Amino acid sequence: MDLTHDGFELLVRGVRPTNAYEETMQRLLQSVRLGLISPGSRLPAERELAAMLKVSRDTVRDALATLAEAGYVVSRRGRYGGTFVVDELPRDSALGTLPLALGAEEVEDLAPLRRVLEVGAAREAAARELSAEERQALGSALEECAAADDTQHRRLDSRLHLLIAELSGSPSLVPLIANLRTRVNALLDGIPMLRPNLAHSNAQHEAIVTAILMGRPESAAEAMLEHVEGSTALLRGFFSNPS
Repeated sequence: MDLTHDGFELLVRGVRPTNAYEETMQRLLQSVRLGLISPGSRLPAERELAAMLKVSRDTVRDALATLAEAGYVVSRRGRYGGTFVVDELPRDSALGTLPLALGAEEVEDLAPLRRVLEVGAAREAAARELSAEERQALGSALEECAAADDTQHRRLDSRLHLLIAELSGSPSLVPLIANLRTRVNALLDGIPMLRPNLAHSNAQHEAIVTAILMGRPESAAEAMLEHVEGSTALLRGFFSNPS
């Protein structure tokens, strides 16, 4: 396998360490779904992928395990073992009924909107002097989201984001974020519920809330931007349009 071939452009481009898992998923999913790594082909070894993507082997291992769970790759043991792309890719069953082209357009439309609205909301919330009741509500929303099972996570995730919008001090921002979260959730509902991604999301939520409670606007904005870009990278991986 020629790892320097142009077909591996998406695969070999390094990812940012802040969203390592999500962007590793994006690179690998795009490479598989766009046919840059053909069905039946063996992927490079974990250590090679880690070096190519400039991430840890644990990150690569998590991403490959998720791809296996979603039905895109399979692991084989033995002398000629390794991780292989399945012979027949899933027929986008994980993507629900939203056409891929429309899904990809929606991801790209939402990305700058989220950077403006959600990052701005986090910054404004951190700049305000929150009451004891507001601080308690924010802490409780974070804890409940982190403890949620798969059936409740999306709802409690949205509630946390809406509360941050409310704490920004602009009542007009809340319905805008509500509409935004509805559109984001429609995309997220079309991909598998990925356990490593949920763990990363919860850690990012904690960083956002901590910065807000400590009154650090720029830290809150940076943490929210990391969160937004992580989920955007993951959605790009699933909704990239195969040729």
